[in-house]
Amino acid sequence: MKPIYSIAVLFSFFVIVAGCESLDQLPKDTLNKDAVFNSESGLALYTNSFYSILPTADNITQSDALTDFSAVMVVDNFIRPGSYSSRESTGWSWSELRSINYFIANCNSAAISPETKMHYLGLARFFRAWFYFEKVKRFGDVPWIDTPLDVSDPALYNPRTPRSVVMDSVLADLNFACLNIKNNNDNTRTTISRHIAYAFKSRVCLFEGTFRKYHTDAGLSQSTDFWLKEAADAAEKVIHDSGHSLYEAAGTENSYRQLFINDAPVPSEIMLAAVSSSSLGIYHQATWWWTSATVGRRLSLTRSFVNLYLTLNGSPFTDFEGYQTLPFEQEVRNRDKRLQQTIRMGDYKRINGTTTEVSPPSFSYTYTGYHPIKWSLDNAYYDNGVLSTNAVSIIRFAEVLLNYAEAKAELGILTDQDWNLTIGALRKRAGINAGIDARPQQIDTYLQKEYFPEIENPALLEIRRERSIELIFEGFRFYDLVRWKKGELAEKEWNGIYVKELNTPMDLNEDGKPDVCFYQVMPSNPIPGVQYVNVSPTLANGSVNPQQLKMGTHGEITWLNNIERRWEQKHYRYPIPENDRLMNPELGQNPGW
Repeated sequence: MKPIYSIAVLFSFFVIVAGCESLDQLPKDTLNKDAVFNSESGLALYTNSFYSILPTADNITQSDALTDFSAVMVVDNFIRPGSYSSRESTGWSWSELRSINYFIANCNSAAISPETKMHYLGLARFFRAWFYFEKVKRFGDVPWIDTPLDVSDPALYNPRTPRSVVMDSVLADLNFACLNIKNNNDNTRTTISRHIAYAFKSRVCLFEGTFRKYHTDAGLSQSTDFWLKEAADAAEKVIHDSGHSLYEAAGTENSYRQLFINDAPVPSEIMLAAVSSSSLGIYHQATWWWTSATVGRRLSLTRSFVNLYLTLNGSPFTDFEGYQTLPFEQEVRNRDKRLQQTIRMGDYKRINGTTTEVSPPSFSYTYTGYHPIKWSLDNAYYDNGVLSTNAVSIIRFAEVLLNYAEAKAELGILTDQDWNLTIGALRKRAGINAGIDARPQQIDTYLQKEYFPEIENPALLEIRRERSIELIFEGFRFYDLVRWKKGELAEKEWNGIYVKELNTPMDLNEDGKPDVCFYQVMPSNPIPGVQYVNVSPTLANGSVNPQQLKMGTHGEITWLNNIERRWEQKHYRYPIPENDRLMNPELGQNPGW
């Protein structure tokens, strides 16, 4: 396994590589490579350092703040006209790559068995693939470098390599990793195994296949099917050979959320995780971030997205007559069980000191009324700082099922058996008791009109719905929109629960106690314990109130309609940071920036 303290141990004893942050800085060599490459323990210790490339718990739990379903405290500068440029851009860091390339270049000299040597080379190439996949997602074309460059190497100032060449190299690395990394029985889910390499390959190939299909301007659409087939084949390998399965032991009411609030990863489904430890003083801030009025982004789901959750009988919620004006407590009844495990609703309870209290959505946090709980622990103790210890999944089996279903649907070869194995299984765990064993034959007109009007395949539409719901807040949505070329969805209105009238307290969780009241003139005798929310057109200082009701005195809550959000073609790639481009003009710049 990879102990969570291994990186600190590694650098406490010797320096392996002092890398360069950008391609323009001068690299430094190792102090003494014999200490690393003459034993398996040295190789193991070195490759443990690569795990720092993986996202942290905070990276994942906070990464869906810029998506179509997220109403947040302020509009992200990235999509606010005139507020983002190459001067603000980040991510052009290359220190991890030189460390990996140095290892690959020197590993062959190790006096160990060929099988062991290939295992460690496989790990290094897995992490190089991870590194480059993140770079390509963010920037498109990037320099491909597969050797540890020295100070005088002119390649430090090369132009960027075409995306197609970089991704072919990424795939070669992943194929090598899949063939050579050993499998293990690490129930901590913190080390890379062969099946994790296959799972990650399915993610990479699905991304690249769909990107090439929908971004026809890239001129790579002729290779779409190749990448999609690679994605399906890699996912199939995991599905049939890995021994992983969906976790269902806690029933439809709790199985989904247990994956996200347990201290230890649920080993049947979680394949790779970021793990914390109270005994070692390693924590993350997910609960604080999802409950604080000031620390996080106050990310609230939108009503348009909540409408996507099916009813328990498998029919679209938006087929219900009058759904548009249902109050919160009615609209969340008899829905996909993942909804109650994703937001505060019904009899959701939290521990506060020595008492357990039913906890409705808190308008000190939520702007829309849809208050997320997926990563948030139920004890208010964790609301007060960087204290969370729940394991955060990086790769889980459910994603692999979704990758498989989407790749096969995009290829036009999805069968009823494939559907039942993937989407049907996920919906069964969610308590949906109809329409789970066969591909849908009819299009959900709401889903198509509001999100994907260009998609005519009913099964593909449903797979996109399922992916959106199952993987919410796990860091996939932004780049799903990128690969589908649906960035304009980030412009969708931030809408919230339906409010029938002003000055009427609402009982959101139906416990007999009023929870929230919306007003334009504050009542003279407010009810104790009720949250009062001002939805008047202007605030006392004369500024526009960012939180209003759509029809003035009734309707859906709207948030920040006064701030423009605009997605342009250039937003499908981040700009090359200005300082790096100035140091190496050969890098050029992405179009539009």
